[in-house]
Amino acid sequence: MADDYRRIADRIADDIAAGRLRPGQRLPPQRLFARRRGIAASTAGRVYGELVRRGLVVGEVGRGTFVRAAPPAPAGRALAEPGPGDAPVNLELNYPSAPGQAELLAPVLGQLIRPDVLADALRPAPAAGTAPARRAAAGLLATPGWCPDPDHLLFTGNARQAVAAALASLVRPGGRVGVEPLTYPLVKEIAARLGIRLVPLAVDEEGVRPESVAAAHRSAPLSALYLQPALHNPTSATTTPARLANLAATVADLDLPVVEDRIWSFLADPATGPATPLAAHAPGLTHVVDGLSKRVAPGLTVGFLVVPPHRREAVAHAVRSGGWSAGRFALEAAARWIADGTVEHLVTAKRADAARRQRLLAEELAGFTVRSDPRAYFAWWELPAPWRADPFTAAAAAQGIALTPGPAFAVDPGRTPDAVRIGLASTGEAELRRALRVLAGIARGPGRP
Repeated sequence: MADDYRRIADRIADDIAAGRLRPGQRLPPQRLFARRRGIAASTAGRVYGELVRRGLVVGEVGRGTFVRAAPPAPAGRALAEPGPGDAPVNLELNYPSAPGQAELLAPVLGQLIRPDVLADALRPAPAAGTAPARRAAAGLLATPGWCPDPDHLLFTGNARQAVAAALASLVRPGGRVGVEPLTYPLVKEIAARLGIRLVPLAVDEEGVRPESVAAAHRSAPLSALYLQPALHNPTSATTTPARLANLAATVADLDLPVVEDRIWSFLADPATGPATPLAAHAPGLTHVVDGLSKRVAPGLTVGFLVVPPHRREAVAHAVRSGGWSAGRFALEAAARWIADGTVEHLVTAKRADAARRQRLLAEELAGFTVRSDPRAYFAWWELPAPWRADPFTAAAAAQGIALTPGPAFAVDPGRTPDAVRIGLASTGEAELRRALRVLAGIARGPGRP
């Protein structure tokens, strides 16, 4: 009898695979499902739980259970005429690329593969990297009002690993970490693997509210905060300088460490907007995370961690024990790209590219509620009623367009936003414009749920 619910789930899965249940379609309430099938309500609950576990449906509190987006077979027919094996238009991943990027990066790689240089570049590197890499990274990360000490820098394979190492060094299993109510989805995964509970904090138009940090800490002590004050993913909001100063005062009063993720901060040109990090206000508590994957390229990247000096060995231990150390080859390439101006050139080009794509977004989604900084590579689209995030994502997938549904970012599963994040960086501008037009048509069209 224990397998009965799995057999019923198998039949529902077959209906989804065959198209008899379509992406975005709502399943009946569990009690009605149980009555129709002649099974116990508890069995129906297990069926629905199994379908959620398989990733076939999603449950929305107070709304019901919906079929998730299936991989689109006729990908992109509304955009072009791709062949049978072509991938969809990807507005989910977000890896910017500048014109001539490969040609700019190639000379340094050519230097590194010379036998007399390669021998050193293939040696293992410690968490502290090399002195040239520390000096180069400190100069790259410096902003008006803040310049990290090179001796406070550690390196990981990428920025995600830097987040994991910082949190692993700060928070024991079962500990609580305060975060924005919408946060980077991979931080949710990191927290789950480390046994950390994420606690959503209240925000307003200026950023995280300091009183919400204090209230969360009073209810049960927080071990740390994880924040994205500069071009927050997914909303692209930037915390105001005044709010940063107030937050710094609050965390100082509470003696509360902070992991400050600045992976997108390079787009916020200091000449046109606030760029000073929280670390400038609370250097003894803030662990700054950054990296090269967005500035340069995801295939050969390095994560940066600027840590308070008294935390250096604990974080370095977490880097080593997690297997998150940066490769020496990548460190050597990064130091040279920073020193010869390649990274600065790419950053300038990507700032201009992001601004063009934001103008294109504003044209194609005019009239909709879209939150986005004109410097960002992504946008937060609050969908028009009656659309919900997962059905809309499914409808977009049926047209060959991959999006990230709002619930992927939500920390509180009971408060899932009717929104999607649009990544602007991973497709050509012409294809992006066509995709945005298709999305606008879906939002306005007769196929709305």
